[in-house]
Amino acid sequence: MQSDYENQAAGGDDPRRLFAFNGGFFFQKRLRRILSLAGYELRFGHPTADDLIAIWGNSPTAHRGHAMAEKTGASPLYVEDALLRSLFPGRAGKEPPIGLLIDNTCPHFDPRKPSDLERILKHDPLDNTVLLNRARGAIEQLKETHLTKYAAVDPALPAPDPGYVLVIDQTRDDAAVKASGANDLRFQEMLVMAQEENPGARVLIKTHPETQSGVRAGYYGEKDTRGNVELYTDPISPWALLDGAIAVYTVSSQLGFEAILAGHKPRVFGQPFYAGWDLTHDEFPLYRRQRRLTRAQLFAAAMILYPTWYDPCRDKLCNLEDSLEQLASQSRAWREDRRGWNAFGMRLWKRKPLQSFFGRHKALTFDKQHSPRPAMVWARKPGPEGATRIEDGFLRSRGLGAELVPPLSLVCDDLGIYYDPAQESRLERLISKRATLRPDQLLRTERLIKALKKHRVTKYNLGGTSFDLPQGHCILVPGQVEDDASILTGTTKVRTNLDLLKATRAANPSARILYKPHPDVEAGLRKGLIAHEESEALADMVLDHADMAVLLEKVDEVWTMTSLTGFEALLHGCKVTTLGTPFYAGWGLTDDRGDIPARRTAQPSLEGLAHAALIDYPRYRDPISGLSCPVEVVLERLASGEVPHPGWGNRLLSKLQGRFASYQSLWR
Repeated sequence: MQSDYENQAAGGDDPRRLFAFNGGFFFQKRLRRILSLAGYELRFGHPTADDLIAIWGNSPTAHRGHAMAEKTGASPLYVEDALLRSLFPGRAGKEPPIGLLIDNTCPHFDPRKPSDLERILKHDPLDNTVLLNRARGAIEQLKETHLTKYAAVDPALPAPDPGYVLVIDQTRDDAAVKASGANDLRFQEMLVMAQEENPGARVLIKTHPETQSGVRAGYYGEKDTRGNVELYTDPISPWALLDGAIAVYTVSSQLGFEAILAGHKPRVFGQPFYAGWDLTHDEFPLYRRQRRLTRAQLFAAAMILYPTWYDPCRDKLCNLEDSLEQLASQSRAWREDRRGWNAFGMRLWKRKPLQSFFGRHKALTFDKQHSPRPAMVWARKPGPEGATRIEDGFLRSRGLGAELVPPLSLVCDDLGIYYDPAQESRLERLISKRATLRPDQLLRTERLIKALKKHRVTKYNLGGTSFDLPQGHCILVPGQVEDDASILTGTTKVRTNLDLLKATRAANPSARILYKPHPDVEAGLRKGLIAHEESEALADMVLDHADMAVLLEKVDEVWTMTSLTGFEALLHGCKVTTLGTPFYAGWGLTDDRGDIPARRTAQPSLEGLAHAALIDYPRYRDPISGLSCPVEVVLERLASGEVPHPGWGNRLLSKLQGRFASYQSLWR
């Protein structure tokens, strides 16, 4: 995917000198960093005519920059938050932006003269198929992940009964409102027209997030809630709110832009950037805007070509898709964690990593009885009825969990758990949902699979020895931990590594069978050891400490009970036979000889399975920035080795655990 930010730098190898007369430019670290990466060198002092002066929109301090520009001949550079910003409003002081709008002409919301955004909308071809496909995919991703400028919204909140008229409030004296020449009378006129044009319909006035939080006043209040008019203050997803609306009215709110993306043609009482392109009913038209655009073209200009996006995990400029995925990860974490968790069955060494994963917004409590918080419990350990089950994800770490290496991914399942086929899991539902992928989802998953194979990333990423394999059809048999929960719940007839080897040999008498013991078993930490004389009698080679990623590139087939290696083998193009019921069995992608639940009827592609298992289901945490992140960030960390090693306490405890492995029931 071409990166839009490659053409966003100020130009040349030397950064442009950028002077500011607003303290926020110097006090906000993220703002300084994005400007620096975009090719600007922020400075104090006295500019010359060759320099630039940073001006934050139409802020109260903007006059200082304008005065200095007029005095020195330096050019203004207008800076604003991007239309997809963060979880919370900037004035709440909680979170920096993930993108900026940098304009050489004027703020994008100021209609007095054409901004750089308006020039793109008016003059750029906007007919590139790749660009428009990206726009369509991103619009759908915004809807699916319920992202908006301030993404701390709750999709679980019940939407109002459909059939209402939506009137959008804004913050009083907001720069975009003032730029459109609007005031109290304009907002009252809009409310009256909404009622007159929709007689008898219920009217919902949607308050601004900053008004909800008490930071800034809006234009509407309880005085306006007469008859069928009511204020709506719940932090609901705007996409759910727009779904139930029969008409939308706005002055210049970004929610009006999102209404267009949701399929509405809003009535607009200001002159925002999205008005004038035949996608709105304009009360105050700008006659210089005569071009007819599609929703995808409007979105491509405003969200792909115009902004400067920033990746806080990789600390670099990025494209829109990377920012969408990053903010989706952070918003998911907020939505799931904001009420706090009460955790059960968590071993002491896991508690610090769990706090890092789930305690960013509210610290976890452990084993508190009668807590009002939602409960989580580790795997199949005892816990309250209805507790969310937690387990390691499928791209876990560089090192074994049994060696107390903290995970980079965890899965949360509110229905069951992925390895137990006795009941439906959240992963099963996600796999069924991904039986059909959008083009953007398919492209992302194809790239993910390609990167996994290229960088030889697996669950534990232990490396290991490479072997010269024998000639002929090679079948890999991965050993498992025999008291692992996936064996106890997902197998019936074949439940041991020895039985798995026997079954594989009986079904494939002439094949070259390669047996690889499980790393935890090799390390002496878990149960599942086969005596060498028995394994060598059944297998052509026993591959102790082999590099699994390299093996999967060389073998033709994998036979397994429930091992994750079977899933990884599918990604490598191997044929896979299952003798148990792993999560990837029963979807038409494997030769299944275990008991498959009748409910698994969907027929996803390999990419659909991978999207559900690696993108949708787990949560990931970047070990460098500490932020929730998309899978691609963790993949890069695992591939590069940028993963902090466990502290000396963990290493010591791991060594003691190995020494006393025969007493593992005391700590497992």
